[in-house]
Amino acid sequence: MTTATGSTTAQLVDKHRPTLERALEAIRTREFWTPHPEHPKAYGEEAAEQGKAAFEALRGTRFELPGQPVSGEWVTSERSPYGLELDISYPRTDEGALDVLLPAMRAAMPAWRQAGPEVRAAVCLEILARISARTYEFAHAVMHTSGQAFMMAFQAGGPHAQDRGMEAVAYAYAEQTRTPARATWVKPQGKREPLRVDKEFTAVPRGVSLLIGCNTFPTWNGFPGFFASLATGNPVLVKPHPGAVLPLALTVRIARDVLGEAGFEPDLVALAAEAEGDGIARNLAVRPEIRVIDYTGSSQFGEWLEANARQAQVHTEKSGVNTVVIDSTDDYRGMLANLAFSLSLYSGQMCTTPQNLLIPASGIATDAGHRTYDDVVTDLAAAVDKLLGDDARANALLGALVNDAVRERLDAAPGRGRVALASRTVKNAEFPGATVRTPAILAVDAANPETEENCLDECFGPVSFAVAVSSTEEALALLRRTLREKGAMTVAAYTTSREVEQQVAEVCFDKPAQLSLNLTGGVYVNQTAGFSDFHGSGGNPSANCTLCDGAFVANRFRTVEVRRMSAE
Repeated sequence: MTTATGSTTAQLVDKHRPTLERALEAIRTREFWTPHPEHPKAYGEEAAEQGKAAFEALRGTRFELPGQPVSGEWVTSERSPYGLELDISYPRTDEGALDVLLPAMRAAMPAWRQAGPEVRAAVCLEILARISARTYEFAHAVMHTSGQAFMMAFQAGGPHAQDRGMEAVAYAYAEQTRTPARATWVKPQGKREPLRVDKEFTAVPRGVSLLIGCNTFPTWNGFPGFFASLATGNPVLVKPHPGAVLPLALTVRIARDVLGEAGFEPDLVALAAEAEGDGIARNLAVRPEIRVIDYTGSSQFGEWLEANARQAQVHTEKSGVNTVVIDSTDDYRGMLANLAFSLSLYSGQMCTTPQNLLIPASGIATDAGHRTYDDVVTDLAAAVDKLLGDDARANALLGALVNDAVRERLDAAPGRGRVALASRTVKNAEFPGATVRTPAILAVDAANPETEENCLDECFGPVSFAVAVSSTEEALALLRRTLREKGAMTVAAYTTSREVEQQVAEVCFDKPAQLSLNLTGGVYVNQTAGFSDFHGSGGNPSANCTLCDGAFVANRFRTVEVRRMSAE
């Protein structure tokens, strides 16, 4: 058994204490801060070539995880949305392997618990530092499993994901140290000697944490739960989506290396890879050893987890119907450009992409004069066409469709409303096998009985609905209903009226949802910043948690008190 060495962990604490302190300050002030550069040039002249070479070296190989209990079988399940042959095999996890692995993970807990919050935070920050040094490699891994365009994969799959992981570490440390490690309790007894009790308070992890990864944002959505659980003392079993194994497999291997070097059991982190169709998440989720679950994906399975994994603390991010209320604007061109970018980024395959645009049928007041409903829809379609008119630019924004299900929804979209903007195919010169499609916009009327069926369920991918409503008041009522019944990760509104601003905010306070008002510049509704923005509210059906706040980490551990009469 590996034994943690004080000198090694002390060095890690000294190395990462300034970063931890700065992260704690950032989550307190909500100001801009990041230790992870998002500009590729910041990583040095040789980083791009080295990162691509490292990724290429993984293709066609077996991804070894030395020391982890495995079944002896290998699985290959990933297909690059760009058509690149990956052919990477991973050790398959079956029930037999789990029967050995899960006890090994639990056996590693006592030493990890005894290390304390500061050491755990330092080890987590060292893992993140090593991931950051390999950002280019991760970018290629994310790109070729999720379909994100390279620059988005570099930023969202790299520094932005690393920010979210570090944010979780900071919250975990803050919550665990809110209570002092030791205290002496003295109660006066009048003329008698006071009662004196020495008390110790220890953050005790719940148990093995299960991370169920997603196909579209394996690191961005995966790192918060991964690091929140590890920093609070829980071993983490990573079950990637079969279509996006590599980014999380790299994370697991780096984490195991760091843990071993720091003197802890590498089995505090393990990979559970599966073949397409194995469905091991359902069996894993109800095993008694699993005490924490983090999941991003469909509402159907998320709700099943919430109902059936009763032994675990379950965190879910599920389906939602993101909504934009368009009442009026004093920057019409800016609004159109902002919405066009938001609808196009990563082909709408983000949990934060707007879906329903609620526009008064009578039109809206703008700085360009009154614009009718048809004007707004036509002008928005033209803005998307202009943004994506050049194929090279379109590829850089759209990426590739992640799977056939997204393409099938897009192909079926014309049957759900009047086509205001038809999707077109974009050729990718570098990757001819990529499926690249521009967004479709459908015009529908809220008064039409078919509208509810057509647009009040999530239509994941590059499909949005311009919904004609009788008034802004009807738009607010529809927004309230959407939040109550379907949920939303994001809400946006455009208005020049302070009264309407307050009315929209009240809806989002009543049915909690994160709100963006009058975005017309370089900030978009489907992007959130680590250390400052909250992703999801945990207050509507789209998600039962927030990335990241104190509640996201605090229930991953319990505080156990040991008290004894003072010797003094």
